[in-house]
Amino acid sequence: MAFKKKDKFAVQLSDIALNLKESAAYFADYKLNSISDLKIFSNTMKDFETKGDTFVHDVIQDLNKAFITPIEREDILALAMSMDDVLDGLDHTASMFEMYSIINADQYMLEFVEAIRLSTEEIVVAVDLMTSKKLLAMREHAIKIKDYESQCDVTRRNAIKNLFATEKDPIRIIQYKEIYEELEEIADHCQKVANTFESIIMKNA
Repeated sequence: MAFKKKDKFAVQLSDIALNLKESAAYFADYKLNSISDLKIFSNTMKDFETKGDTFVHDVIQDLNKAFITPIEREDILALAMSMDDVLDGLDHTASMFEMYSIINADQYMLEFVEAIRLSTEEIVVAVDLMTSKKLLAMREHAIKIKDYESQCDVTRRNAIKNLFATEKDPIRIIQYKEIYEELEEIADHCQKVANTFESIIMKNA
């Protein structure tokens, strides 16, 4: 069994992936110049997150009604939820920037965010391949996502090492460390999406 071209689950998963990609691009590109920008940034990310929650809610409702699904319903749900976890993490990080009044992202934060943004682009491509029944072609994109997560592991180690070596303000150390760890967790969520792709390939290809 596989997705039909206009299958409602194909459309819903594509909507979730595209909203995630758009939110990550906004997160990466938004320029913080003043404290007032932080509120706009945080509120806009919350809008993306709310939109994503609506898409996931629709998937759950339709899965509960569906007698037959194109792939196992557990895999559809796992994919929707893991993509939503990435978006939840971005929303939470934006809130932390506002809460701690951080308008100058350092080089490590930028490295994290770029890797996450690129991961969401791979997610969109993989979802499109899945719904086009090109399951084996998804693997390449799952591997790329895992590579980005590995890069984030290195970034986190370097970021925390540099933080303790250069920052004297203990409050700032706590704040920056928390943001680094949250960004690393978002990369972990991206890897969970990749793992779900590989599970779908294994069961259906």
